[in-house]
This record gives sequence, structure tokens and C-alpha cells, in this order.
Amino acid sequence: MEKHVEDFFGEMVFNESVMRARLPKETFKQLMKTIKNGEKLDLSVANVVANTMKDWAVEKGATHFTHWFQPLTCITAEKHDSFITPTSDGKIIMEFSGKELVQGEPDASSFPSGGLRATFEARGYTAWDPTSYAFIKDGILCIPTAFCSYTGEALDKKTPLLRSMEAINKEALRVLRLFGDSDVTSVKTTVGPEQEYFLIDKEVYDKREDLIFTGRTLFGAKSPKGQELEDHYFGTIKPRVQEFMKDLNKELWKLGILAKTEHNEVAPAQHELAPVFSTTNIACDHNQLTMELLRKIAAKHGMVCLLHEKPFAGVNGSGKHNNWSISTDTGKNLLDPGSTPASNAQFLLFLCAVIKAVDEYQDLIRLSVASAGNDHRLGANEAPPAIISVFLGDELSEILKCLEEGKPYGHHDKQKMQIGVTVLPEFNKDTTDRNRTSPFAFTGNKFEFRMLGSQDSIACANIMINAAVAEELSKFADTLEKAGDFQKTLQELILATIRDHKRIIFNGNGYDESWVKEAEKRGLSNLKSTPEALAKLLDEKNKTMLVKHGIFTETELKSRFEIQNENYSKIISIEAATMIDMVKRMILPAGSKFSGELAERISMKKNVGNFVCDYEENLLKTVSVLTGSIFSKVEKLEKNLVEVKKIQGAGETALYYRNVVFSSMNELRSDIDELETIIPKEDWPFPTYGEILYSVR
Repeated sequence: MEKHVEDFFGEMVFNESVMRARLPKETFKQLMKTIKNGEKLDLSVANVVANTMKDWAVEKGATHFTHWFQPLTCITAEKHDSFITPTSDGKIIMEFSGKELVQGEPDASSFPSGGLRATFEARGYTAWDPTSYAFIKDGILCIPTAFCSYTGEALDKKTPLLRSMEAINKEALRVLRLFGDSDVTSVKTTVGPEQEYFLIDKEVYDKREDLIFTGRTLFGAKSPKGQELEDHYFGTIKPRVQEFMKDLNKELWKLGILAKTEHNEVAPAQHELAPVFSTTNIACDHNQLTMELLRKIAAKHGMVCLLHEKPFAGVNGSGKHNNWSISTDTGKNLLDPGSTPASNAQFLLFLCAVIKAVDEYQDLIRLSVASAGNDHRLGANEAPPAIISVFLGDELSEILKCLEEGKPYGHHDKQKMQIGVTVLPEFNKDTTDRNRTSPFAFTGNKFEFRMLGSQDSIACANIMINAAVAEELSKFADTLEKAGDFQKTLQELILATIRDHKRIIFNGNGYDESWVKEAEKRGLSNLKSTPEALAKLLDEKNKTMLVKHGIFTETELKSRFEIQNENYSKIISIEAATMIDMVKRMILPAGSKFSGELAERISMKKNVGNFVCDYEENLLKTVSVLTGSIFSKVEKLEKNLVEVKKIQGAGETALYYRNVVFSSMNELRSDIDELETIIPKEDWPFPTYGEILYSVR
């Protein structure tokens, strides 16, 4: 008999209920202080926790443990060590110490470091993150950890995320104390990251070299049917996909991941999974596990899960919708408008902090989602443009406008609004439609940041959002703590913020060309590509803020600038090399073969009876022109890859790849996609878009 979900949910997680049941009462109490208050964990306590964790894991069939961490790549990392320890009689015992739990020492030599250490300096450290529960995956006890270099610099994505959460907690508490709230002891950001992905049959995947090496199709003519009818969106889920989703949910639930919603997305073969909100740190860990399980379980069903942001041209790409909010340990959502005077003023202040943060640090918000894959997606018909803006909806925008102008809000409200004295008029959370073109949209009691790429960690985006909002809350607290008249200063602060940063608020169509011109007039940035966006990371304004709040050191910022630019260049380089290989070994031979067959047919028809060969001759001419152009353009691309080696500097190299190499790739692709529509289906060397997108039946 199959178990109910509630019976197996979280069964592979060493969570609070397991710890409460298994740990000695005092040990559990000390561990909870570490988890909830950040208190240092004594080694004697760690030893008890480690032994109990080991016993639990062994009962679940685990034989090894690993410090599971998130280096500066798109994937997680793990090195497995067994629990076995030899005994003098030639046997073994299963052991796991507090020292092994708290700290590990993986080889750091081959992970991206951006110059933080020389290649021969291999030592790196992992440190247990007790705020994220240990779990068992494939018979391995996985301990979520931070990862740093021998000299202490962060080499991962978790460490800066935890730092950013500490920063916003500190500054939000300062503000709440000013409103007389002494009950709250911690403030945490929460996230619900929706995950989009494609599922295709493994048989067609194996025939596409570009999908194997780059995760996307470098060539492909438009299919006769794509997403035009929008019949796939929320449509009936195919049995094969439903079975995949069933297995996926089961494995996610075992790991305590709150997978909630599943449905077909707009493009053929595209789907989405959405979880319930979690604390940002845990949500990040869970999203990494979700991506891993998507791939793993798809393989069991004879499919491949594509997480690239734009695996197919001409149809929707995949992203993540990062639903971000701020909550207290007393259960208060600080982005909930509320209904009492104090709560309304408090809500407005936190809302203004977010608006000001997005405006002043729009470049950081933009670069937090910058990647080679996401460059294909942003600005297309399923993703917001590269211009950062905030959507508030008509009603909330009108309220802010009335506040700024000192006018009453609503037809029947004749009383002038006094922040903190007169109640902010209540309004429904969903009185306006969602703006699917907005990068940063207020959706009732949270902001939906829609720009994230589907295969990237959500850590980067949330680090920058947390840091920027923490900075504005810090400035607000500085002003209000010095105020002689709190209410007056509060009102002036909110009104000044609305007035000075309303340029970032935009409720219209982000795809309209007029918005590009309007945004330029407003002074908003439009960083269209990853190299352009990354160049802003080391701007003095950004460095100062991030270092001030302890999110990054200057050295760590410089390393990330190097790493991300190098990663961009490597991705484009691999794509270009794959393109050249496919053209020279597959596409040009196919074109040449077809040309030869046409020439033979023309010759035969003329020799036999001097038949008219207009169709064949015109076709031969078209194919010959296209193959000649392809040959010329592939040579140009090869020369580009030689020239790029002469360029110095990670930023300059990335710009060359974007402006020159990527441009040459697009030129080459256009000819090949046209050739695909001419050569007979049986002679084309790999599956077409139609065959791929409709491969799962």
C-alpha cells in the first residue's frame, strides 16, 4: 500500500522534529540557540549532534557523508567520505565527529576563485550551516555548508547570502524598534522561486551535439507549429510527463521541499514547478536540489530536462520568478499593507525602502541575473526587459501620488492623510492585473522579481536585493533615530522618498519601444548584455555599500567580476566551437551532398530528353549560395576565436565575445536555418525543432 504524503514528507531530513526526538534536551536547546540566534556552537554539543545525526543517517541506509556546498558555478559540489573507522581487530565501526560535522577541507584548486588564490594553493574549508537542515540524498548524508578559501574569502554563493540576511535583519530590527515593536527578535527574507524547464525525449537529445555541449540549440528553423495557439499553457499534462512529475514530487517531498504547483507552460514541452515560501537560505538550497532532481528523474523516464534560459529560438524561454518578502519571527509580513495607523506607516516605510533600493541599485539588481543564457531571454515575449522598473499597480501608485501631493485618496475621503495618524485606506491586494512585463512587481504582500534565469542559483539575486534594502533601511533608521519629532520626520522621509524615486515606478507595457525611450528620459539604465552589466559591479557606489554591510570584501568583489566575465567568455567560446564543429562535420557535408544530387538530376534530365530543369537549377543555385555563405561565415567565426586570444582582461574579453563572436554566430545561424528549410528532411543531419518540441508524446 502506497504511503500518504504526510507519512513520508521530510523523511530524509534531519529536521527540527527529528532533532527534538533524538537529541538530549539540553543539546537540542543549545542547537536551537545556534540556529535561531546565531550563537556559537560548542564542540561538545557538536559531537553529540554529529553522533545522533550519523545514527539517524545509517538507519536510513547512508554509508557516507558530504559537506554539500555551492561554489561559484551553476551547480552544487560534494566530496563523499564514509563513516567507517578501522578497529584493531581488523573490523570497522561507524563514526562521525563534531569536528567532521562543523568543518571540512575539500580541495579548492579547481573551483573558480577569480584570483583569490594561486592554482597550487589547493586548500579550502567548508563550514556547517546549521540553519539549513542536513538531508540524505542517494544514500549520502548531505550537510549544507559554506565554502571559503584558506585565507577566509568566500568561494561560494551561500556565505554572501547569509551575510545579506544578517544585514537586512539588523537594519530592519532598528526600524521596528522605532515603531515600538520590542517583541520581534529576528527578521528574515522569504522566497518562493517558481522554476520553469523543458522536457524532451532523450533519443532526440542524443542526436543534437549543441544540446549536449551547450544546453541549447545553436541552429533550428521555426517549427510549423510552435506556441501560436497557446494550447499547451495549462493544458492537459501528458501521461509520460505526469508520471515524471509524480516521481519528482515524491522525491522533493522526502527532502522536505514544499513543491506545491505544477503545470504546462506556454511553449511546447515547457513546464513549471512552484514551491511554498521558505526562508531565503533554505529556499536557495531547495532550488538547487530541485534542479538536480529535475534532471535526474527526467533521465529515469527516458527524457532530458533542459534548464537553459533559451534552448529554442522563437518560443518562450525559461526563468525563475523570485517571490520575495520580509517577515518577522512573530509572524508579521512587513510588506502587508495592514489596516492600523502604525502598521500603515510602517508598511509605507518598508515599501519605500524597497522602491529606493531598486532605484539606487538598479545596476546591481540587473547584474545579479546576468548570464550568457539569460541574455537570450530578457526582453523577449515571455520575460521582462533589461530595464529595471517597479510595478505597484494603479491603486497603490495612486495612494503614493496622493501622499506626495498632499491630497486625499478616494472620492469619499475628504480628510487629508497624515501618515501614522490617519489610517491608510485599505485596498484589495489584487485590485489590478499582474504586469507580466515588469521585472519587479508588487503582488499584494511581496515583490515578484521575474528576471532570474532558469538554471542559475537564486542566491545572487537575493544577495543584491537584501543588501540594497538593508542599505536603505539603515539610512532610514539613521534619520529617524535622530528625529526630535518622530511622526513629522517619518512623514517627511516617506514623502521625500516617493518624490525622489518615483522614476523607477512603471505600470505600463515593458515591451513597448516607447518605454525604452521613456526609461532613458527618466535616467534608468538599460544594460542589455552580461558584460555591460558586470562592468557595474566594481562601481564605487556599489563597492562601498556591499563592503559596508559585510556582504563582500573588495577582494571578493574583484574575484566575482573576474569569475563571471570568464564564465561568460567560456560559454560563448564553447558555443562557437560547437557551432564550427557541427557546420564543418555535419551541415556543410549535408549541403554538399544535396547539391551533388541536384546536379546529377539536372544532368540526367538534360541528357535523357533535354527536359526543363528550372526548379532543380534554381534550387541548386540557392543551396550553392547558402553553403558558400556558410563556409565564408564559419571561417570568419574561426578567425574571431583566434583574435580573441590576443585580448587582455576578463571584462574586455567578455565584451569581444559579446560584440564580435556572438554577432558572427548569429550571422552564421541565419544561413543555416534557411538551409534547413530546403534540404530534404531525411538528409538533414539532426532532429528539427518540430521533432524535438513534440518528442514527448
